[in-house]
Amino acid sequence: MGLGNPGETYQWSRHNIGFEVVDRLAEENRIAISHKRLTAQYGRGTLCAESVLLVKPLTFMNRSGLAVQKVAHYYKAGLEDLVVIHDDLDLPFGVLRIKRWGGDGGHQGVRSIIDSMGGNHFLRLKVGIGRPPAGMDPADYVLSPFDKSERHNLGEVTSRATECLVVMVSEGVEAAMNRLSRRAIPPFQSA
Repeated sequence: MGLGNPGETYQWSRHNIGFEVVDRLAEENRIAISHKRLTAQYGRGTLCAESVLLVKPLTFMNRSGLAVQKVAHYYKAGLEDLVVIHDDLDLPFGVLRIKRWGGDGGHQGVRSIIDSMGGNHFLRLKVGIGRPPAGMDPADYVLSPFDKSERHNLGEVTSRATECLVVMVSEGVEAAMNRLSRRAIPPFQSA
């Protein structure tokens, strides 16, 4: 489940990095995200011989849980089957972290999922977008587009995120966490 906001207005915003990762994973694995129902856009396919469902909620970020709940109920999936990909203000741009469960960390989309699903025992792949410049409201920052330097490096970030998800599916969460911990933080610099 990649989190983001639907519509062209938000298409290239920092908050939509979850959509970007899901789109890249779908493209690399020839999974068409062509179904629109259950308040989500999604596609079914195979990743490392495992059946997967790649989902982008069509609700706005703060109501992501509604889409997650509907899709999970329809496909009889539990919290333990869910991997949520989302932006994180507290990580530098391009840094990836896997979190097994826990609080929402101030992320409204994650909070909505916890509330709608009645628990927090799901995996998260957090993609760093960095902190806003001094004086800028964080809400405005996450809804603004990536700057020129970030856009230049976005392909590498989404590639590393999809690689991480493939390792999670093929080798397990521990293997993905170990690989992330061994990789140096990318030297991405904002313009």
